[in-house]
Amino acid sequence: MQKLDKQFIKKIRRQDRIATRAITFGGLLVIASVIAILVLIVRVTLPLFQPANAEISHSFPTGAEHTPVLAVGMDDTQEVAFTLDDTGLFSFYDLASGKTFFTAPASARQARVQSVESNKNNVFALLREDNSVTVARVDFRLLYDESGQRTVQPQITPMGEYPSRSYPAPVKSIAVRAQDGRLTQVALLADNRFQIDQEVVTTDLFDNEKKESSSFLIAEELPGRITAFTLDEKGAALFAGTDTGSLLRWDLTENAAADRTDNVVAVPGNKAVTALAMVFGDISVAVGDAEGGLATWSQIWTGEGKDRTRRLRKTHTLTNHQARVERIIPSRRSKSLVTLAADGTTHLDHMTSENHLLDLAAPLSMVGISGQGNGLIGLGANNTLTVWKINAPHPEISLKTLFGKVWYESYDKPEYVWQSSSGSDDFEPKFSLIPLLFGTLKGTLYAMIFAVPLAIFGAVYTSQFSTATFKKTIKPVVEIMASIPSVVIGFLIALWLAPIVEKAILAVILSVIFLPLIFVGIMTALRPFHKTPTLQNFCNGHEFLLLVPVILAATSLAMGIAPTVEQLFFAGNFKQWLYNDLGLRYDQRNCIIIAFGLGIAVIPIIFSITEDAISNIPPSLTAASLALGASRWQTIWRVVLPSASPGIFAAIMIGFGRAVGETMIVLMATGNTPILDWSIFNGMRTLSANIAVEIPEAPMGGTLYRVLFLCASMLFALTFLVNTGAELVRERLRKKYGRY
Repeated sequence: MQKLDKQFIKKIRRQDRIATRAITFGGLLVIASVIAILVLIVRVTLPLFQPANAEISHSFPTGAEHTPVLAVGMDDTQEVAFTLDDTGLFSFYDLASGKTFFTAPASARQARVQSVESNKNNVFALLREDNSVTVARVDFRLLYDESGQRTVQPQITPMGEYPSRSYPAPVKSIAVRAQDGRLTQVALLADNRFQIDQEVVTTDLFDNEKKESSSFLIAEELPGRITAFTLDEKGAALFAGTDTGSLLRWDLTENAAADRTDNVVAVPGNKAVTALAMVFGDISVAVGDAEGGLATWSQIWTGEGKDRTRRLRKTHTLTNHQARVERIIPSRRSKSLVTLAADGTTHLDHMTSENHLLDLAAPLSMVGISGQGNGLIGLGANNTLTVWKINAPHPEISLKTLFGKVWYESYDKPEYVWQSSSGSDDFEPKFSLIPLLFGTLKGTLYAMIFAVPLAIFGAVYTSQFSTATFKKTIKPVVEIMASIPSVVIGFLIALWLAPIVEKAILAVILSVIFLPLIFVGIMTALRPFHKTPTLQNFCNGHEFLLLVPVILAATSLAMGIAPTVEQLFFAGNFKQWLYNDLGLRYDQRNCIIIAFGLGIAVIPIIFSITEDAISNIPPSLTAASLALGASRWQTIWRVVLPSASPGIFAAIMIGFGRAVGETMIVLMATGNTPILDWSIFNGMRTLSANIAVEIPEAPMGGTLYRVLFLCASMLFALTFLVNTGAELVRERLRKKYGRY
């Protein structure tokens, strides 16, 4: 027997060791898995903050030392570069060999080119010495031979020829735009006036074309000499800068007239505006000055009521140069700007994020950007062409755009905005995470306000007041509620509960008011009779039955008087009153619905853990309190709840983490509007729901894709901090209240 006992003990110890090792291995595996997940999401997120860099890919002399170069550029594949000289000749170079392989004139005209103005898509307007104008576009065709080898074939596409003509004064420079049936030509004259020539083609319902031409001078008194000007792509707005720092804007949409809409001081101290360019999208204009400053201006709505109008205001200030800004070249794909200063330095900046991406110290006299925005070409000393490959995958991302207020185009002021996509290519992505963080905390807060009291009071009642039979029945039922799929809860509250609450919103609010009042009234009325044998025998362990008539009475009273209250105090429409008098918009999917939905998901967790914590209180503690004359409520308040506080706190924190990370309920029932508003009558967008909504549209490796991984990292960090803080508090409570 003794030998058998030893063998049995040895077997038990061996099994204990195996179990210990298995549990240890499983725990370490869980920790390793969590760390691996964290490493994965952080690794995908980190490239968002990777600084831009430039690498020289090609550099060679053009061999045209005696011919002034007026413009440079290259194709999107960065295989072919071109120059435009003062004879109007385009020369194309193979970047791999540095050899000229193709030349073509902009037109057959022989007069030398006086100035060149370019806009997006490699369209060049050449002003010749005889005042004639040539407009041509540089295109690149991709050709493939039978073996699949690709070659880039450049071609010059004529866009318009305008014969020489007489002007009231010599022409200094010219700008031409042709888009949407409107042809606009603006010439800056030596006497500080603008000559405007417009041709508008309209088509009626029968496809008959009608041409309207106009020609007029802008001869008004200006605050200084015009030093720079530009047109938007439609030719509908003219911007000009003066040598006194003024920025002016004219509206050219009316034929034979120009309405000056703005005259602002863009550069203080009478410093000249030296360069202007429209930022991609034609909403903002970039302004460079004689001190090297660079800023962008947009038309912003100002004033109230009838006086509300649009005026130019500075929206972004970018990194300064050390010398006068000579030229601004906007990207054709983003809000990035390339600027060239008088000392030859080149900057690459992003307008929205105000990120200073690159600073090329190589002295350049001419610069251009590829159509994809991933390459720069510059003309240096001795007519040497240099090409840089640019790696700036996420220029629109910075700590400011993620967590600060940003002044987006067409907005009246800096704001926190999340809007990842739009219908136009010139859209300005808005990646502020503040509305998502706010929505996460807002939804969680309202859910916890609803769930925590119900769960804790239910757990206290079940463990301290109910009968053993009722406890054995109700606790498994509540715990089974935790297994209900969240998509089912979301479906029910979004499609069934939300319309009901919308129709009876005032009754719901009145029910919340009447329920505690009626409950207190009934308890006060029953107080003289609560010690009678009949009432005690009936209610002992079944006191919850008293709540049934309370709930029914409160609900019936609220629903019965709600129409009368709405008619008397809210002009028959409570939701309209909310909007007109309080400025609160009622959305069908709002925080009331979320409180119910997330509450149903969170209550079982908080209830179960709280009930276990209270039930594990030694009976000797409650017995001692009752023996000293304390009532049951005094015992619960002064003994049970403090002793169980570590477990209750842990339950609340676990429920908080469950609510923070919930996806399907908030996805289906919030409306997913990323707004900053504490109103309980509208919705929000949470971090988890945002990931679910946006991830199908996020190109792998793109900015949105990585920002969504950043959202996941923030959720991970938030739950980690909450759980860590909860554990620290729980440990302090355990030390204060003994073993619990």
